[in-house]
Amino acid sequence: MTYLVHASFGPRVGVLDAGPLDGGGYATVWWVRLDDDREVVLKLSPPPGTPLLRYERGLCAAEARYFRLVAERAPQVPVPPVLHHGADPAYGEWLMTGMLPGRSLPDLAAADAAVDDGPARYDLGATLATLHRITGDRFGYEGARAAGATWSEAFAAMLDALLDDAADWAVPLPVTPDRLRALVGRHVGVLDEVRRPALLHFDCWDGNVLAAPDPDGRLRLSGLVDGERFLFGDPLLDLVSPLLFRRIEDEPEHPLLRGYRAATTEPLVLDAAACRRLGLYRLHLYLLMTVEMPSRGMTARSHPGRHAQLTALLDEEIAALDRD
Repeated sequence: MTYLVHASFGPRVGVLDAGPLDGGGYATVWWVRLDDDREVVLKLSPPPGTPLLRYERGLCAAEARYFRLVAERAPQVPVPPVLHHGADPAYGEWLMTGMLPGRSLPDLAAADAAVDDGPARYDLGATLATLHRITGDRFGYEGARAAGATWSEAFAAMLDALLDDAADWAVPLPVTPDRLRALVGRHVGVLDEVRRPALLHFDCWDGNVLAAPDPDGRLRLSGLVDGERFLFGDPLLDLVSPLLFRRIEDEPEHPLLRGYRAATTEPLVLDAAACRRLGLYRLHLYLLMTVEMPSRGMTARSHPGRHAQLTALLDEEIAALDRD
């Protein structure tokens, strides 16, 4: 800890206190109180040589790029300021950011089951609409990870990478890789309706959404964290994780959608083609959550409930896409 602080801020900056932050599955995260009165967050990537999923390679540098891009292009969005991004042969990569106010939505709900988080979710929708105005120069991930000249090419490459990861980690899937590839291939037309590579956070589940009370006591969005999985593509992809295990198209008055519609510059139309894309994106997310289990120390035997739930959800989305 002290070494990383000195490497980030110089030898005269010390540590007063520190502790772990929960919620992440990829990196190790601490809060750190420095002796110059700053509170920062330290995120340390897995040690060099750790087996990773293909899309997880280079995530620490990706997160630094995401936060800097948002700070430059959408400064009204509350992301952590990047204080230092470093690398060391012994420690690997790390990222120091400022600490944002507020607590995650699950933490707030655990403290008060009756808390009204609707205003914060409305803000999240408006924030996503703001972020989606930023356009990339290609679809998919940056660097050597899955990408393409079109959204269908990038999405197919993302699927292929996950299926290759499943083979590497011997993850049992409810259907064959060939069937999944054929299913996505049947829906290339709706994917190619997406012509602009919008900036996507991709990982806006509740644990990455911070909120704090405003002067009237209403919970408002105070931070959006864990941007390392960002990519460029269809804005609809960002409407899946915030309603994890649910269907956003079935909840047209959800605060997230109301906030999004209020702030977007492009109409949000959830027609039949959009709903098929949402089904493909849920399929991708549930596949990712299944494939990542061994890398997180989980198996079907150790976590039967998670595995059974994801299998049922995958089956449901596959059946729906087969009918279309």
